[in-house]
Amino acid sequence: MDLLKLFEERYSERNFSDKKIEKEKLDKILEAGRIAPTAHNYQPQRFFVIKSEEGLQKAKNVTPKPLDAPVIILFCYDKDTVWVNDRETVFVDFNAGEQDCSIAGTQMMYMAEEMGIHTLWIRGYDSQKIYDNFDLPENMVPVFMIAFGYPSDTSKPSPRHFMRYDIENFVKEI
Repeated sequence: MDLLKLFEERYSERNFSDKKIEKEKLDKILEAGRIAPTAHNYQPQRFFVIKSEEGLQKAKNVTPKPLDAPVIILFCYDKDTVWVNDRETVFVDFNAGEQDCSIAGTQMMYMAEEMGIHTLWIRGYDSQKIYDNFDLPENMVPVFMIAFGYPSDTSKPSPRHFMRYDIENFVKEI
């Protein structure tokens, strides 16, 4: 598939089927995240794969809307490994952890989409609920989750998916 076409057609899935994701496909998705570029190649991104009934229930406890995906990945960064910009004077202690996780997550979403697996980026929750529900090491900083699964028979993009601003809203020459 043409890459731009893949970008255009991918949408946030809210109606997953109960079909399990094959191990080889999940492994390929995880590899796409592993090889993602990171600041100074420090590779602080960590992926917590949630697919047990107990783990999925914990993920449901975190989010405001029910999730029915067969796999949810919690993206964190290791604060002991992340690159910190020591030249920054405005945003003191700025680090690249969120960006590194976001690049990995995006690559994983598009790898999944290429294989017919849909995704939903999840961040509308209180991070304290992540710490309360999952036994994360102290050095892990939760950033977001992505739900992965095959679309249901009733799956379709939200009408808002097709609403896009003109390119002039994004591009400015300086």
